[in-house]
Amino acid sequence: MAHATIRDVAREADVSVASVSRALNGHSNVRPELRRHVETVAAALGYVPHAGARNLSMARANAIGVVLPDLHGEFFSETLRGIDRAASERGLHLLLSNLHDGDRAVGMLHTMRGRVDGLIIMAPHIDPALLLAGIPPSIPAVLVNCAAPGKDRPTLQVDNVAGARTMTEHLIATGRRAIVHLSGPESNAEARERIAGYRTAMDAAGLPQRIIEGDFMQETGAALTPQILHDHPDADAIFAANDMMAIGAMIALRAAGVDVPGRIALAGFDDIPLSRLISPSLTTMHVDIAGIGERAVARLTEAIAGSKDHQLEMSLPELMLRETTQKKPA
Repeated sequence: MAHATIRDVAREADVSVASVSRALNGHSNVRPELRRHVETVAAALGYVPHAGARNLSMARANAIGVVLPDLHGEFFSETLRGIDRAASERGLHLLLSNLHDGDRAVGMLHTMRGRVDGLIIMAPHIDPALLLAGIPPSIPAVLVNCAAPGKDRPTLQVDNVAGARTMTEHLIATGRRAIVHLSGPESNAEARERIAGYRTAMDAAGLPQRIIEGDFMQETGAALTPQILHDHPDADAIFAANDMMAIGAMIALRAAGVDVPGRIALAGFDDIPLSRLISPSLTTMHVDIAGIGERAVARLTEAIAGSKDHQLEMSLPELMLRETTQKKPA
C-alpha cells in the first residue's frame, strides 16, 4: 500500500492506533505476540513511521525521579550528592520525592509518569510486592536497598548482614561480651538484615543477644541510651544500626558521665561524614553512599537506553576502626 499510515496498520491489525504506536516504539507493556503481529502487518503494508512524529512520541524529559524514605539527614544528603553529580554529568535534572508509607506508594509513583525518563527508588520500608506493583511498567527503574530485588529491574543493595556481623565480631574481639544492638525499626528491611548479622555473630560466640528497637534517628539514640544503662547495667558495648543513633547514644553517654570507650564501646553503621569529625571519632561500617547514588544513575541511564541488564549489584561495607571501640581495659 502506497503511503500507508498508522491508522491503516491499526485497521489491518485490528488494534487501536495507540497499540500500534506502543508496539512499534518498543514500549515494555506490549505483549510479545502483539508486537510481532503489528510489526508483520506494518511490514506487509510498507508502513514507515514519520520521523518527526516518532521523535515527538519518544521525547525525553531529560529528568529522573528520585524516591527516598526521607530527605532529612546526612545519609540521604550523601546519596543525593552522588546522584546529582552523576546526573549533572549526563545533563539530567532531578525530581525528588519521599515515600513515607506503603498506602500512598502506588499513587505517588504514578504521579511521576510522563514527568521523568526513569526512577531511582530507595524504599527498604515498603512491602516489595506493593512497591513492584506500584512502579508503572513503562518507566525504567533502579531499586536501591529495597526489601527484595526486582526480578526485572536493575538492583543495588548493601550487604547489611555481612556488615553487621563484621562489626559485632570486631566488638567481641576487643573483649566486649555484653553487646547491646540498638536496631532500626523491624518494618525496615535494612534494619532486619543488620539484626540478622548481629545475631549470627553473637550466636557464634555463644553470647546473649540484647536488642532494643529504634528508628534510625539521633534523638531516639539519645532517648534510648538511659534505658540501655538501666536495663543492662553490665553492658560494655552499644552497636547502633546507623551512625545517627550512635551519635545520639554518645551524647547521652557523655551526659551520664560514661566513659567511651573505657566503660562502653560504641559503634555505628554507614560512615556518614560526621562520624569521623566528632570526638571521640566513631567506629562504623563504611558504605559508599555517594558511590551507590552514582551507580544508580549509571544503571538507570543504561535502562533508559534499552539495556536488559537486571542483575543484583551487591556492595560490601568496610570496617572503619576509630576511637570509640578501642580494646577493653583489663
